[in-house]
Amino acid sequence: MDAKSLEALLATRLPASLALDLVSQFLQIRQDVVSQTLGRSAPGKFVESLVQALQHLERGSHDKQPNVDDYLRNTESRATGLPDGLKICASRLARAMYTLRNKRNILHKGEVDPNDFDLRLLLSGAQWIMAELVREFSGTTMQKAGALVAQIQAPVGALIEDFGSKRMVHAKLSAKDEILVLLHSHYPGAIQLSEIVTNLDRRNTEAVKRAVRELWAAKLIEGSATTNYRLTAPGLKRAMAVIDEATV
Repeated sequence: MDAKSLEALLATRLPASLALDLVSQFLQIRQDVVSQTLGRSAPGKFVESLVQALQHLERGSHDKQPNVDDYLRNTESRATGLPDGLKICASRLARAMYTLRNKRNILHKGEVDPNDFDLRLLLSGAQWIMAELVREFSGTTMQKAGALVAQIQAPVGALIEDFGSKRMVHAKLSAKDEILVLLHSHYPGAIQLSEIVTNLDRRNTEAVKRAVRELWAAKLIEGSATTNYRLTAPGLKRAMAVIDEATV
C-alpha cells in the first residue's frame, strides 16, 4: 500500500479532500520525527482533521473549523453511533495529542520546549489512529492494518517508479544515495543484495556492491549479503535529506 492507496481507502467513507489531509499530515508528523523538526503545526492539524472525520462519520458532514477540545471532550457522552475504537480510544488519544501539542510548544511558545520524545509520542498516536481507521474501513485485523500503515510511512512520490519486478529511481544521484532512496521506498522493510543490484541494473554490479559495503561501513544500512539490508536510523535521516534535495 502507498499513500495514494491509503487516501483511496479513507475516501470510501470520507470526502477525498479530508482523506488527503489526514494522510499528508500523518506523513508530515513522521518527517518531523526523522528530521527532528520541532515547532510545526502538523500534529494539531492532524487532530483537527480527525475531528472532522469523526464528525463526518457521525452525521455525514463536518465543520470547517471544528472546536476540537469541545468535540473530543464530549464525544463519549453523545450517542454518536461511532464504534468504540474511534468514539472512545481514538478520541481520548487525539485529545492527549492535542494537549501535548498545546502545552509542549509544538505550535507556539510555551513554558516547555518540545523534544524528540514529544514528537515520537505524537507519531505513535497518529500511527495508531491511522491503523484504527484502516481497520475500521477495510474490515481487516489491527495487526494487518498497522502493517499497511507502516508501509506508507516513507513514500517518495514521483522520485521512484515501481514496475512490480523492480523500482527505478528518477534522479541523478550517486550510487550510494540511489541505494538509500531505494531502501527508503521499502522502509521499514528490507531487501536482498540481489534486489538492490537488479534495481540499479544501469550501474556496474561491482560498483553497486561496493556502494552497499560503504553504506554498511558508515552505519547507514544494516544487514549482509546473505540476509537483507535495511536503513538504520541515521540512514533513514540521510535518505530523507537526499529525497528533499532531489525533489526541490
